[in-house]
Parts: sequence; C-alpha cells; structure tokens
Amino acid sequence: MWVYIAERVLRTLITLLFAVTLIFFAIRVLPGDPAEAMLGRHISVEGLETIRRQMGLDRSILEQYVLFLSDLLRGDLGTSLAVGEPVSKLLLDVAPYTAVVVLGALLIGAVIGIPLGIASAIHRNRATDYLARFLSLGGISLPGFVIAILLMLAFAVQVSWFPLVGGGDARNLGSLLYYGLLPALAGGIGMAAYLTRLTRSTYLEVLSEDYIRTARAKGLPERRVLYKHALRNALIPITTLLGLYAIIMIGDSITIEIVFSRPGFGRLIMGAITQRDYIVLQSVLLIYVAIAAVLNLIVDLLYAAIDPRIQIAHKGSG
Repeated sequence: MWVYIAERVLRTLITLLFAVTLIFFAIRVLPGDPAEAMLGRHISVEGLETIRRQMGLDRSILEQYVLFLSDLLRGDLGTSLAVGEPVSKLLLDVAPYTAVVVLGALLIGAVIGIPLGIASAIHRNRATDYLARFLSLGGISLPGFVIAILLMLAFAVQVSWFPLVGGGDARNLGSLLYYGLLPALAGGIGMAAYLTRLTRSTYLEVLSEDYIRTARAKGLPERRVLYKHALRNALIPITTLLGLYAIIMIGDSITIEIVFSRPGFGRLIMGAITQRDYIVLQSVLLIYVAIAAVLNLIVDLLYAAIDPRIQIAHKGSG
C-alpha cells in the first residue's frame, strides 16, 4: 500500500513541476509589456526600464524561471503588479467565495445524482426511471451559466428568496452559504445529471453480473445485495466522474461567478488578463493546477481503498 501511495505522490509532483513550467513560459509569451500595461504608454523610456528592472523583467527568461521556482518553494507567489499587494493575500481573500461554489456544487451533485441514478437502475423502465432520465437529459443539455441565469431569474428576480449578486461576508459562514446557494446549485445540477446517467448505467451493468445472481440465489436480503455488493463495485467509475467533475467545476465556477457578480478566482483571472498582471494570472492558474493534481491523487488512492485488487494489479505490473 505504501509503495502504491509513494508512486502516486511522485507522479503528482512530476506532473505539478511540468505544469508549473508550462504556465510560467506560456504567460510570458503573451503579447504586451507588463510594465507598460501597469504604467501606461506615456511613461518615459528611462522610467519603463526602471520598472522592468524592479520587476525582474530585464533578466533572462532562464534566470526568471529559477527565481520563480525558488520563490514558489518558499511559498512566495509574488506581488500583484496592478494593486501592489501580495498575491497570497488576494487569493486568501477570495478563496472562501470560490470554495463555497465548488464544494457546494459537488455536494449537491453527489447527493442528488447518485441516489437518483441508483433508483433509476433499480426501477428500470418504470416511471421513476423515465423521470430520472428526463431530468438528467435536461441537466446535461443546459450549460452551467444558462442554469445560473434561469435560477437567478426564478429565485432572485421573481420571488426574491436569494440575493441577485454578490458573495456575502467571508467572515460569516451563514452569509457565505446564503449568497452561495444559487451559484452552487447552478453547478450542482449539471453534475447531478451526469452522475445520474453514469450511476444508472454502471449499476445496471453490475446488477447483471454473476456474483449478484449468486448472492440473490443464496437468499441474501435484496437491500444488502443492492447497497453492499452492487454499490461497492459500482463506486469506481462513479468516483472517477466525481474527481473529473470536481476539476471541471473549478473551471465552470469562473463563468458562474461572473454571472452572479461574485468575488472569487474568476474575477481575479479576468482582472489579471485585462491589466496584464501576469503575476496574479500565473498564481491563480497554479492554484487550479495544484487542486486538479491533488484531486487526481485522491481519486487514485480512493480506487485502492474501494477495490484492493488495484494494489495487487499494481504490484504485478511492477
């Protein structure tokens, strides 16, 4: 088990290093001069060179890369070129708003999608199945930002149950949840739709296996067959989709935050692109990549916990 974990952690670190390198060089090939974008076109040549020297832009790209890695290892993400504040502070200020949307969407998607998919498979070709398939088709067909607009019109404009825009008070959990419910629901509905369809198809496949028929022939209670033997073996593809959609949801949260005019990573990214603040832009992208890599690692470890045969297969291939 420990060898399996160590190898997965090493792969994650290598992936992160590759991603960090790619982001660093990709940001710096974008058109425009960061120093000029920060101070305007009418600055003198001498002033422009002074700012470039202070920002380290007068050094070679290799020197900048080495310095960047050194700062990153110390936890220093740099200082925003636009507002002059540490990037880590900017990220911490908006992280609660994005976390509420992403975690809320994952929770809503899992709570709705998995039970609905199981019910659809158990009651195949009945009213419950037709309803679940219809709802999941609707959820898949609508993009997240469209669902966000529809929810906003229904629950913020028509009945005024929830605020139209804003993110609430980051120091007040109740305020965060109140302002974040509609955005989280907008992301969670799409996830629930995909989870419903995958859970249904996976469950139907598992229920047709020989060991399920054997368990039923032995006289085991139907509930035990459905929720112990069948569910455990259906969890691997479901876990895969959960991990994948968590990564997708991090990206979708940008558009959802824009629709609801929420503070968050999405607003930071849009502001950084507009102001050519490559320090903030690369830091937010690094956070996204790090979260995606950690989520992939967690999914890999969950595979081994759900099905120990994966570890055995890993040893055999090694």
